[in-house]
Amino acid sequence: MNTQIIQINKNENGKIQYLTEVLPMIPTNTILYKTLTGLGATYGELKADRNSIIIEPNVPVIVGKCNDPKHKGDNLFGVYEGVYTEDVIKYLEKSADKRTKILTTPESFQKVKDAFELMDMDVYGTCFLLFDECHKIVKDVDYRSDIILPFDDFFLFNEKALVSATPISFSDPRFESQEFQTIKIEPTFEYKLPIRLIHTNNVLEQLKRELGKLDTTICFFINSTDMIYSFIKQLDIENESTVFCAKKSVEKLRNNHFKYAFEQWNESKMRKYNFFTSRFYNALDIELDIKPTVIMITEVYFSEYSMIDPNTDAIQAIGRFRNGIEQVCHIFNTNTNFPVRTVEEIDGYIAGCEDVYKKLKTLYDCAATEGARDSFRAALEIVPYNKMLDKEGRKNYFAIDNYKDETLLKICYNNRFGVFKCYQDNKLFDVFHVHSPFPLGDYERLRRENKSVSLKEKRKEIVRQLELLKGDDETEMIREYKNDLREADPFIYEAYEVIGREMIESFGYSVKRIKEAMILKRFREKTEGTEFIQLLKNSFKAGQKYTLKYIKTELTRIYGLVDVRPQKTITGQSIKEFFRTEDKWIGKSKALLLVTELI
Repeated sequence: MNTQIIQINKNENGKIQYLTEVLPMIPTNTILYKTLTGLGATYGELKADRNSIIIEPNVPVIVGKCNDPKHKGDNLFGVYEGVYTEDVIKYLEKSADKRTKILTTPESFQKVKDAFELMDMDVYGTCFLLFDECHKIVKDVDYRSDIILPFDDFFLFNEKALVSATPISFSDPRFESQEFQTIKIEPTFEYKLPIRLIHTNNVLEQLKRELGKLDTTICFFINSTDMIYSFIKQLDIENESTVFCAKKSVEKLRNNHFKYAFEQWNESKMRKYNFFTSRFYNALDIELDIKPTVIMITEVYFSEYSMIDPNTDAIQAIGRFRNGIEQVCHIFNTNTNFPVRTVEEIDGYIAGCEDVYKKLKTLYDCAATEGARDSFRAALEIVPYNKMLDKEGRKNYFAIDNYKDETLLKICYNNRFGVFKCYQDNKLFDVFHVHSPFPLGDYERLRRENKSVSLKEKRKEIVRQLELLKGDDETEMIREYKNDLREADPFIYEAYEVIGREMIESFGYSVKRIKEAMILKRFREKTEGTEFIQLLKNSFKAGQKYTLKYIKTELTRIYGLVDVRPQKTITGQSIKEFFRTEDKWIGKSKALLLVTELI
């Protein structure tokens, strides 16, 4: 694919040239690499003297463009959920003597196509098709498969192009067969943006530190509504926060009684703390009278989807603010369990997956019985390569590109140096980075909150974390950590405080033996006077049956533990001093049912 370089300058007032000053119209079969956000590529196409269909990745961008006073006379029409084919037809009928300027989401493109067909108009020959923020095709296809729906039609247009400040290479061979070119905009001036990278093992605590230093309007970019809500609650900033997110997330937040969540951005809805999810990272123009502080957050243990890509997400998020920002930082943690592979190894894995799929497909096609076909069909549905096919069963090159891109990003987040290098290799950033460790971090929280492990394993982890907090210097932060551990499991926390790690581990985390040790410890230290009763209640429960033999043996053991000699000889009937009982049998052995406690 050929690459053409076009330089862009600043004028005498320090303003960057508009794209239309160096490229009046985007040529067909072009991937336009803008390098900088806000150069006016979409603006230029909406002003261009030709019929245009512009595919935008998200609804807020379309709403923003259609409501922008700069386009008041440009005959814009937005197509997205809630706008129908009939509405597009009415627009086309009214636009007979005007230039057609349609902005649509990928999912709604079919409505535009259907409207042209019903109007007996050749959409492929009539309109220039521009796919804006084209990196989103690769970024989003894993969870938003319909984003590629327009692509079979895209290659049928006589005139078409893609544009992004942060494009990702496409492997689809149709770009080669139709001889696409890349036009790269190259600034002639210094354009590095200062950014602070803060690697930490405890994102919440680091965020608290950062907010304590700031007294400005803050815009957060976090690609997880659940994480946003968790931060808002833990930071106790509900009355000062606004969340801009997708419709379903708005409903989810409002079901949690958080009312200040909106599907569309508007300056009047902003507060001190403003949270944006990924649908606001791209193309949206946020024009403010102030310069906000931008904080991007990645917490890989809470959500892998929160990984900020330095080469796309970070550039796009910062670029939303057309009048500039005060400062920007990226707070992130990393996970050494993310596998590290070379590009060649990734390609080899994909090729291997494809080979396995093809062999299974051959077996499926040649199966002699319906039962065998069902078995091979089930196998085909779960092999990894199945996710790299489109709905028609054809190779989905965008899904393959997505897998490569996500895998390479995970490699970056294996350790802090990977993230640092990714930023440093990008010409846009002037990087300052720090490492900010805490005694306990997000990994430890994940370990103790993991629902897939046993109670015993969770308690082992809590004891391990309590050991990490040992020391003479108990700060306010250490006390908060301990409170979290106490709330997570009051019993094991108290056990650790009373008898310590070594004794807990020597008992194999047996609740009964730990309780006995705690009671005896307190007895020896004369902190309580009811040790025997506590031991008794630990061994015998109301509502349970016990044989007379067991009662005698266990009572004898308990008296021995506290070194107390009873006044009467111990028998199975001795339990009647402490419980109201009924005679019962357990098998062929005489027993007692302990009905209620007498003590």
